Amino acid sequence: MPELPEVETVRRGLALKMTGRRIVKAELRRQDLRRPFPPMLAHTLTGAKIGKLARRGKYILIELDDSGTLLLHLGMSGRITAGPADMPHAPHDHVVLTLDDGTVVRFNDARRFGLLDYMRRGEEAAHPLLAGMGPEPLEPGFDGKYLARKLAGKMTSIKAALLDQKIVAGLGNIYVCEALYRAGLSPRRLAATVTGARADKLAKAIHETLTEAIEAGGSSLRDYVQADGELGYFQHRWAVYGREGEPCPGCTCKEGVRRIVQSGRSTFFCAKKQR
Repeated sequence: MPELPEVETVRRGLALKMTGRRIVKAELRRQDLRRPFPPMLAHTLTGAKIGKLARRGKYILIELDDSGTLLLHLGMSGRITAGPADMPHAPHDHVVLTLDDGTVVRFNDARRFGLLDYMRRGEEAAHPLLAGMGPEPLEPGFDGKYLARKLAGKMTSIKAALLDQKIVAGLGNIYVCEALYRAGLSPRRLAATVTGARADKLAKAIHETLTEAIEAGGSSLRDYVQADGELGYFQHRWAVYGREGEPCPGCTCKEGVRRIVQSGRSTFFCAKKQR
């Protein structure tokens, strides 16, 4: 599933193509993705002027006219691109928006785990999919003190805690593994023990990992592409994710990167470097 860097990269690319434009045609080629589309969504979108594009966690929010917001989630395999009208349609192009300058925005989702929803402006924070979500890790206020406060008393692993969207928004398996490696913290460490200097180091590692990933256009794994169809490149900088048995960067351990399963997900780490 695309994580914060991938969604942010897509948001930035779409903003360049969509902001200030008007939707002249909206095609919904099925009635649902993960959940049914709101009634009359194609009618609502047609003629709407597009304002700011924002991101909350792994969701993209698109302002429409003065009163509406379109909520978009890529799901497991979704991709959304913006290009010229003469680009051939592909299988699984389930949502197609034609803009007033001829740009065509296509939401392609082979596994149909993505979603589109519509809400009135100002109701974003109360939306069931967004309510209770933790802070954005790239915004002011996310630091070691915040992390230590939210992790206090949590007798779960730090890996599981960081995947909890109520603690921090947008993190997923890849970037949690990479941030924990940078911070030198074992993914099996109890979350409650991440305090003081450990929490400061972890918050900094999360910020640096996400910032570098966004600069590289995210990580292209399976279906993900940027809004212009280009691949991301951060997968070439992974220190541990997907590198089971390979040498740990800058480490003398003989075992190399280890893989364990936590809550049904693969975790990659260095047992010597991460404690």
